[in-house]
Amino acid sequence: MAQASAEKQPLDDLMLAMDVVDTLRHQQVLIERELNAEDRDRKLIERLREIYASQGIDVPDHVLEEGVAALKEDRFAYTPPPENFSTRMARLYISRGKWGKPLLAGLGAVLLVLLAYALLIRGPAERELAQLPSKLEKQHELLVQQARGETARARSEALYSEGKSALAAGEKEEVLAVLDQMEGLRDEIEREYELRIVSRPGERSGIWRIPDANTNARNYYIIVEAVTPEGRILKRTVVNEENGKSYQVDKWGLRVEEPVFQRIAADKQDDGIIQQNRFGVKRRGYLTPEYLVPTSGGAITDW
Repeated sequence: MAQASAEKQPLDDLMLAMDVVDTLRHQQVLIERELNAEDRDRKLIERLREIYASQGIDVPDHVLEEGVAALKEDRFAYTPPPENFSTRMARLYISRGKWGKPLLAGLGAVLLVLLAYALLIRGPAERELAQLPSKLEKQHELLVQQARGETARARSEALYSEGKSALAAGEKEEVLAVLDQMEGLRDEIEREYELRIVSRPGERSGIWRIPDANTNARNYYIIVEAVTPEGRILKRTVVNEENGKSYQVDKWGLRVEEPVFQRIAADKQDDGIIQQNRFGVKRRGYLTPEYLVPTSGGAITDW
């Protein structure tokens, strides 16, 4: 019955009892002295009555008695919960004001970097990769339309096959390299020029060499250059047959038989001008020039 009565205790009385306990705790010296004295409960109640009376608060005796009893029983006392994961998380949450803003700022910076990467790097890279098949097909189509000679067609198909293999293997850089080569091949196929024998004053039009393998023989070369229809001299990649290396040159020697060499030499000696100076012609759609003068195609790049 006493427990039921306590459960029905008015809220105001309960709050006053809690305040009494709080007052007693703040009067630590008083508590220690009174609790060790005889008739301590009565004296405590009298002292509490005086304290509240001085504050103009009328506290019923039963509330004061309840407060003294509660103090003895450690009621309304806060007992910290045991240290565990839940309490650590609770303290972390309570202190969020200290670490929350820096953490959010850091997360925001990371998200900004990820967004920039997605928009500026990964997105364009993925779009470029998705466009590679159509680019490869387009370049092949252009080469098929423009290539006429067998050499040009064979080179076009070889590059196209190489590009498809790289695409199937997911080798993006390989495909890009093939596309660059196909574009260079297309430029070369479209290029037009004439191979003309050099006959300017002070420049050689031909030269002969004694090969190392046979000192009793001579190799004859006519010096030529590539001239566009607009009169511009082109640099060409030429393989020197004497060492097997490639060079970018604007003049080179093409190997001919001695009778051809002597005929061209006589043409120049006549009046200092080579009348028949067209050695070959490179037409649009072809990869290699058509030679108008018999030659083995062997070349030298210095003399």
